[in-house]
Amino acid sequence: MAHALALAARGLYTARPNPMVGCVIVRDGEVVGEGWHPRTGQPHAEVFALRAAGDRARGATAYVTLEPCAHHGRTPPCAEALVAAGVSRVVAAMRDPFPRVDGAGFARLQSAGIEVAAGLMETQARELNRGFLSRIERGRPWLRIKLAASLDGRTAMSSGESKWITGEAARADVQRWRARSAAILTGADTVLADDPALTVRLDPAADFVPPLRVVLDTGLRSLARGRVRDTAAPTLYLHGPGALPPPGTAAEFAALPLRDGRPDLAAALQLLAGRGINEVQVEAGPVLCGALLRAGLVDELLLYQAPLLLGDGARPLFAGLGIEAMAERLRLSLVDEARLGDDRRLLLRPVA
Repeated sequence: MAHALALAARGLYTARPNPMVGCVIVRDGEVVGEGWHPRTGQPHAEVFALRAAGDRARGATAYVTLEPCAHHGRTPPCAEALVAAGVSRVVAAMRDPFPRVDGAGFARLQSAGIEVAAGLMETQARELNRGFLSRIERGRPWLRIKLAASLDGRTAMSSGESKWITGEAARADVQRWRARSAAILTGADTVLADDPALTVRLDPAADFVPPLRVVLDTGLRSLARGRVRDTAAPTLYLHGPGALPPPGTAAEFAALPLRDGRPDLAAALQLLAGRGINEVQVEAGPVLCGALLRAGLVDELLLYQAPLLLGDGARPLFAGLGIEAMAERLRLSLVDEARLGDDRRLLLRPVA
């Protein structure tokens, strides 16, 4: 199962909006077939593994990281393929909560006399597909805020100057996190100040699906800045109900309801979930980042910390948190830590 999870992770940049799935087929203690799901519309992991196994799949055990599908989508149901191949046992890391599967895959296998077991390495399987599971189970994408800061917690000078706080290794690492994201979310202030492209810059040989660039701009005041609308990736503007999108632009536009005169952030995430967005990476200023954190919509922080000081006049990580007493502090748990050149990368998650 550990090997199946490693295979599944090969679809990190390309499988979305589908979950990442890996499959290993074992007969008489020998791996006879393996596969993973590379891209939407292509065969699922079980099909690739069964093709590799051929006749040796009969009587074998299939280890799969997610319950085999039992419905006709873009591809035929994997449960039927396993039945037809004659496997005797299927071990799944977890049940698939997608409504068209959700136990139906297991039921089809059992109805054919195949032994089914589930729960092996489920924690690791859920972690791998946390974005897909968030969209299906909570109706919103997994939301990650990316930040680069000095040791004194500052992200830019008071003028907005921020290039560069971190070194080349950290900036290259950001590109890999962008590549795994289905959308990159920013605000109008960041677009106006920096005119960012928000594209993935990896080795030309790397295979990835360009993430959707999402600009939260109530009045569409940032349209004068154009790098975010180049042809390298699609762009979506989320605006207020009274804004009028201009004609003749390749970007998409969608209206959001307002709450207290500001965009409804929860509604924005629900809209993105409806578009099949599993993971959102936020690259924005302290106001939007603070609003998302205050609303309880942040699932993790990707913090790059550089060994330098910017002083108390520089911009903070978050604005508007309104913390006035130690009892109100927001606690974070450290999930992962890495050294990137002179910088540190911390993956943190809010503690409920």
